[in-house]
Amino acid sequence: MKKSLVLAMAMALGVTASAYAANPFSDVPAGHWAYDAVNKLAAAGVVDGYPDGTYGGDKLMTRYEMAQIVAKAMAKGANVDKLAAEFADELDSLGVRVANLEKKSDNVKITGQFRASYKDVSGDVDGDAGALRTRLWVNGQINEDWTYTGMFQNTQEIDDADGEDKVELTRAYLDGRVGGLDVTAGRWNEVTFTGNVLDTNIDGVKVAYGDNVKVFGMAAKGASSDNVKYLFDSEDRLYVAGVTADMGAVDAYAAYFKTDASKAEGATEDESKDIWNVGVNYNFAPDFTLAAEYMRGDDDYKDTDKDGWWADLAWKGASADEPGSYGLHVGYFDQSANAYLTPTTDGFFTGKYNDDGDLLTGTDVLNEGYKGWNVGASYALAKNIVAVVNYYDFEGKENGKDAETIFSELYFSF
Repeated sequence: MKKSLVLAMAMALGVTASAYAANPFSDVPAGHWAYDAVNKLAAAGVVDGYPDGTYGGDKLMTRYEMAQIVAKAMAKGANVDKLAAEFADELDSLGVRVANLEKKSDNVKITGQFRASYKDVSGDVDGDAGALRTRLWVNGQINEDWTYTGMFQNTQEIDDADGEDKVELTRAYLDGRVGGLDVTAGRWNEVTFTGNVLDTNIDGVKVAYGDNVKVFGMAAKGASSDNVKYLFDSEDRLYVAGVTADMGAVDAYAAYFKTDASKAEGATEDESKDIWNVGVNYNFAPDFTLAAEYMRGDDDYKDTDKDGWWADLAWKGASADEPGSYGLHVGYFDQSANAYLTPTTDGFFTGKYNDDGDLLTGTDVLNEGYKGWNVGASYALAKNIVAVVNYYDFEGKENGKDAETIFSELYFSF
């Protein structure tokens, strides 16, 4: 490359050499006439040099190689109109081809997660279960405004000698913008706020508007009988409207949920369920978060109270990309069956019992609300490997049955 081209390219980038670290090329030492210019170009990502750590300034360069450097400089906002005009033909062919390849290579990404879990329940209810779950996510960039997400899942029950070979596409949805609206459409896992009212797969459409203060609305139904539970059926229609507010250290939210049926005993398809929900998260000190939530059901699906509440104090938290990071939390639940649909919890709290006190499952399960406390810890054993342990001490609000649950999880992300 000629002296004039190196200097012109560096000056066009308009960045001082002092902004950069030590010389990246062994054959361009300090004091070399091109030291400052080459340093600028390398730091800006315009020139890469060779794998052996040399710049190779004494080697001949083809017009296509030069066109590639010009294209990178243009992408950085450099004013290189004369060079662009000189290499117009090469930029037209090489530039377009490279851009298309880069776009296609970044267009689809596949990530995954493997989870090994074990649950042990004691008290009035006794039992244990282990499972191995694999999830694969496919993320596709449709254009600047729209993306696609799909998730495949397989679960192997450890106590099932035959295993489970079925792999299901459990999520498939689009995220995008229409005007000033954020839109989600398809089948996705909806965790509204903390998930104490709703956490399940749904088929539907969700629309939101705003930034720090955001209003949203959603119309959906349960995705399948395998993915909905408690007081929400796969045929239930669900409507949600709410607002969130990000106020720095404080996040607040409120929402209204309405379904047209319920799994509660005696419910009919003509019955509806209405729930109001408000909550707040407060980062009151470095690494500490206090969260609280109140829920109220307007209809008496169960012969019990209508109100529910939850509070949780958390300190730090394990992060998969930070080995050695960790966290602790403690929480308390007082949940009415009238005030939730599919709550987030791994604690055992529900069930219909026979005369011997054994839990009945399947269509005999009767949900009744629960109360009790939970403490948990998380730790990143290595990069992308996180261990989580939670202990729950819950009691059914109607039958008074007690269940103490230890739920352990080990996550591997890739």
